[in-house]
Amino acid sequence: MEIETKVLDKNAEFFGVSTKQLMENAGKVIADETKKLPYERWLILCGAGNNGGDGYVASRYIKNCSIISVSKPKTKLAIKNFRKAKALGIPIYKYSKEKLHELIEKCDAIIDAMLGVGIKGELKEPYNEIVKILNESGKFILSVDIPTGFGADVMLKSDMTVTFHFIKEGMDEKCGKIVLADIGIPKEAEEEVGIGEFLYYPKPIKKSHKGMNGVIAVVGGGPYTGAPALSALSSLKTGCDLAYVCCPSHIKNVVASFSPSLIVRGMSGEKFTEENIEEIEDVISRADAILVGPGLGDDAETKKACISLIKRHLDKKYFVVDADAIGSLKNFDCKGRIIITPHKGEFKKLTGVGLPDELYERKKIVMEWAKKLNATILLKGYIDIISDGEKIKINRIHNEAMTAGGTGDVLAGISTALLAKKIKPFNSACLSALINGMAGNLAFEEKNYGMLATDLLEKIPEVIKNYVI
Repeated sequence: MEIETKVLDKNAEFFGVSTKQLMENAGKVIADETKKLPYERWLILCGAGNNGGDGYVASRYIKNCSIISVSKPKTKLAIKNFRKAKALGIPIYKYSKEKLHELIEKCDAIIDAMLGVGIKGELKEPYNEIVKILNESGKFILSVDIPTGFGADVMLKSDMTVTFHFIKEGMDEKCGKIVLADIGIPKEAEEEVGIGEFLYYPKPIKKSHKGMNGVIAVVGGGPYTGAPALSALSSLKTGCDLAYVCCPSHIKNVVASFSPSLIVRGMSGEKFTEENIEEIEDVISRADAILVGPGLGDDAETKKACISLIKRHLDKKYFVVDADAIGSLKNFDCKGRIIITPHKGEFKKLTGVGLPDELYERKKIVMEWAKKLNATILLKGYIDIISDGEKIKINRIHNEAMTAGGTGDVLAGISTALLAKKIKPFNSACLSALINGMAGNLAFEEKNYGMLATDLLEKIPEVIKNYVI
């Protein structure tokens, strides 16, 4: 819930509405709601973060109020709006139990702008004490976004909650009357991928050791040698620690020649078959996420082996299924653990459905099939469509030179890396489409229409450096 809200805020900024403006809008919405109520004098309790910042903004519009600053404001916007409220002469007091009781007696109603969606677990002091006092006050209480202590054992019993953009999971009658308010988040922030998706990327900790940041395995190659190498390298460029490539032995040296960073395991025979599954069992068991498909070809035995491998490990592993392996998932329950990355033609092989050009209809069909297959589908196209059957987003960030062979293999490798980093499939697919598109745009600035898939590889770390802070 917290991260979803932050993603929306970041994406709103990406699409032209600043967090500063969102806070201003939120504060005004709160004030507008107070004017509909039969109360004159308000007491506002503000926390240290942006929830408190909303309260400081609201005070400027309400005017007939006083504020208790429960904790010193910490975020830039909360500090700025604290200073604005103070400059207007609105009384602001530091918290003390005595002052709280005094101001409760003087006010008609209370605004709770203490803690928002970023706080988890049981309440610490003085919030625990304050909530107990407020719950016994008998005053009307309006909470900002969620009541303080939401989900904890000690929770504020609000009479009304003004929540922003979407009703948060778990909100019910304990939150009082719920008012869903529009604070100006553009529809693109929810419907399209944007820089907010980078908040899902887990930054490595200083005590990390090899393997902690993701281990991937690519099962690919046979007819083609470049595809599995590109995918594995893109996973490494996305920040995975180890990348294994399982390919037929006769191309092992070719695949290994792409980079000494690849760990290549040869498999007997000219193509991937069910007999090979046991040979690579140790590699699959080490991997956090497995990519099946790049360069495998569409031999019937190979497709059969793909589905056998997936079935064997699906309860414990996450998969990305790309290229010719996509057709093997026909009528298959992916258990919510597979990202499928088809283009228009591969989507038809998978579903039997031809996609129209009209975006609304495309989105509807992709969402239906994601639900049927219980998978996340990342449909590659002039506009990428990502859906897990419940949620759907589009990605417009890429360019027409990305039709070059191998860019889809790079995308599949990025998706696999993000799954290996324990990012949920839908979020992995959204972020991988964004990283791939941004890397492609950076490469296009240099190479124009002569851009190659290998040019994208070199830009992936730059994209991550720019947006993972």
